[in-house]
Amino acid sequence: MALYLITGIGGFIGSSLARELLQRGEQVRGVDNFSTGRRENLAPILGQIDFREADILDFDAMKSACAGADYVLHQAAIPSVPKSVLDPIGSNRANIDGTVNVLVAARDAKVKRVVFAASSSAYGDTPTLPKHESMNPDPISPYAVAKLASERYMISFYRCYGLETVSLRYFNIFGPRQDPSSPYSGVLAKFITQMLSGKQPTMFGDGEQSRDFTYIDNAVEANLLACKAPAAQAAGKVFNVATGRRVTLNETFKLLQGLTSYSGMANYGEERGGDIKHSLADISLAEKHLGYKPKVDFEDGLKRTVDWYRTSRS
Repeated sequence: MALYLITGIGGFIGSSLARELLQRGEQVRGVDNFSTGRRENLAPILGQIDFREADILDFDAMKSACAGADYVLHQAAIPSVPKSVLDPIGSNRANIDGTVNVLVAARDAKVKRVVFAASSSAYGDTPTLPKHESMNPDPISPYAVAKLASERYMISFYRCYGLETVSLRYFNIFGPRQDPSSPYSGVLAKFITQMLSGKQPTMFGDGEQSRDFTYIDNAVEANLLACKAPAAQAAGKVFNVATGRRVTLNETFKLLQGLTSYSGMANYGEERGGDIKHSLADISLAEKHLGYKPKVDFEDGLKRTVDWYRTSRS
């Protein structure tokens, strides 16, 4: 039985990781300051985990949290392109300074490995598809820059201190427990809850932008594989976590009409600053070195997510 520390455990990815680890019989410790995470995500499992309400910018709290941990799953962040555009200083502090705190605390505690929630936004809006890890990054937003800088910190801590690190570039993770009420939340959580309530969803742009939408169970599996993959194949490296398939927002809207019985049309608004037009991942490196294979495809994940939001409303 290993002890896993999850930063940002109150978020939908962090809380999903915690549930899966508990199911596998592992020990879970978590930290969250609830700036973006939600207490209700942890309520059903709070008695089964060692939870500390703390900010990753508090080094002493991170030092205490890392003590005795085998693995650190670093999910904590302000995960928002629009918010980073509005508040680049706040985004930088949480997403870079916080990451350095986690790394120093993990290094000092001699944890086995740190797995980091990186972002596909590091690729920017280059026309080349699919995106592969050897491409030159070209981040657009302050959020993307911060995520890329944190990746480089991960690599440097492996090279300088021997702390094993793995960075996973998430591509549009979606699923149950994603907060639809936040103005910065994922587009699918918003679409689903609005359409289930009979409200008209808004697309920013013409709806032809495409995303490699990735169901949460695939991201959870990638994290746990990244913890145990041989160091020679994974340590100090960066991997895409996605499905290797892209879907436009217009196509997604049509699928959701069938799943939610929403009969109205979408509202089209202005494009948002910092957003990219198309996103598609090459996942061959993760398949080769981590043994990663997406288990849940987009349509199945969409159905599971709609079912969860429908049930949670009743």
